[in-house]
Amino acid sequence: MLDLKRLKKDSKALANNLKKRGFSLDLQEWDKLESKRKSLQSDTENMQADLNQISKEIGISKKEGTDSSKLEKKASEITSKIKSQSKILSSILLDIDTFALSIPNLIDDDVPEGKDESDNIELRNSGKVRKFDFTPKDHLELGSNLSGIDMESGVKITGSRFAVFKSDLARLQRSLINFMIDIHVQEHSYTEVYVPFIVNEESLLGTGQLPKFEEDLFKIEGKENFYLTSTAEVPVTNLFRNEVIDSKELPKKYVCHTPCFRSEAGSYGLDTKGIMRLHQFEKVELVQATESKDSDNALEELTGHAEEILKRLELPYRVVSLCSGDIGFSAAKTYDLEVWIPSQEKYREISSCSNFRDFQARRMKARWKNPSSNKTEILNTLNGSGLALSRTVLALMENFQEKDGSISIPDSLRTYFGSSKITL
Repeated sequence: MLDLKRLKKDSKALANNLKKRGFSLDLQEWDKLESKRKSLQSDTENMQADLNQISKEIGISKKEGTDSSKLEKKASEITSKIKSQSKILSSILLDIDTFALSIPNLIDDDVPEGKDESDNIELRNSGKVRKFDFTPKDHLELGSNLSGIDMESGVKITGSRFAVFKSDLARLQRSLINFMIDIHVQEHSYTEVYVPFIVNEESLLGTGQLPKFEEDLFKIEGKENFYLTSTAEVPVTNLFRNEVIDSKELPKKYVCHTPCFRSEAGSYGLDTKGIMRLHQFEKVELVQATESKDSDNALEELTGHAEEILKRLELPYRVVSLCSGDIGFSAAKTYDLEVWIPSQEKYREISSCSNFRDFQARRMKARWKNPSSNKTEILNTLNGSGLALSRTVLALMENFQEKDGSISIPDSLRTYFGSSKITL
């Protein structure tokens, strides 16, 4: 959520920033709501001042033994008006809150301007794209030949865009989970957490999935307030909700493995085959909370931690800075890591690392105690996948496939997987 003080003070500047991401801030509606709030609040404060004065006069009257009935009647009338006015004011404040929750985050000044992903800017790339001396297969053909990816059973059990991993490919995903978490905990100083996969409405409001993206969520029927989590970002970031963290504990760094559930309502017709885009998938997620002055460096650090996994898996990838038209609702700045997919002959997203500044923390009332001022300040939150697992499995299968249909296992993963190859 944006700082309402800033919105009141500099609404035009905020509108210009939001315009870069294609969002039109309704200044007329804002001015209308703010004008009503000011008027009602001013009237209420004036009536309260009058009531305070009359209360004093009643007290004096009673001490002197004079008749205070007229004053008491007037006080009763004002009290009634204040109650009525307060109800209207509460309604206006709720409208303002609803209005504010619909506004996306401001983007950083160095975010490239553009309309869509075609305007994203490549910052760097790593690893060599492999030149095959045979015609490479896609992951579905490889998985079928290895009896490791069973899309038909996924459809039978649940429906389209669900998959069953079997045997060595199920083991490959499990190996990747342990591999990733160990690196992030042992080398990057994250604390591992295990969180619920079901979250409430407050948690989704806190990180910005609600109210805007409800159609992308799986809501649990019969439970008004419960949803399957769309990303580990939601439950893990909400560990900070309504908390005041001591400065000595910052930065807070959590790593978490969870399944994620998305209806993919906005991706009709995209990646309908295979495991690139599933309704249920798994991620190892990185979340950080910092002071505002440290969040720029934290984004670079967190992105580097996700990159380290790709480097150790020897997967060719690139880092792109998302343009203003492609950046997410809650993010101020985002780097996408895109891994090379041989069957598509292009890079595809495998991790998205974002700095949300104080946008999520303001919604969650997540704060830290500044020892210099002895006051609480809003935290900055960040997160990124370290990495998305089904896409990592896909990338390893396609990039490390051999002519005979077997799949080599990168050196760094062999201890976890238990062998050097997946064979027919």
